[in-house]
Amino acid sequence: MIRHKFNAKPTELDGIKFSSNKEAKRYTELKILKSSSEVLFFLRQVPFHLPGNVRYVCDFMVFWNNGEITIEDVKGMKLPLYEAKKKILEATYPIEITEI
Repeated sequence: MIRHKFNAKPTELDGIKFSSNKEAKRYTELKILKSSSEVLFFLRQVPFHLPGNVRYVCDFMVFWNNGEITIEDVKGMKLPLYEAKKKILEATYPIEITEI
């Protein structure tokens, strides 16, 4: 098995491959929130197209039953490229990334 450079362990759950245990854990939490009707539904790996032909992909887009929509990124380590894309995304769209 190939080791991830940040010691994240790729995990498979429900036939879905996650880049880390932490991301798989959040997926499980969102499924529980969905079953309790706190969350209407959620999407995984949603792309956002940014200026300069740059693409940012969030881990989860969550649609809450109160009408709120959150963009979530499960982070173990924040790299400079992520920080830059986050700034561009939040400047381009009227959203804020929630880091888990």
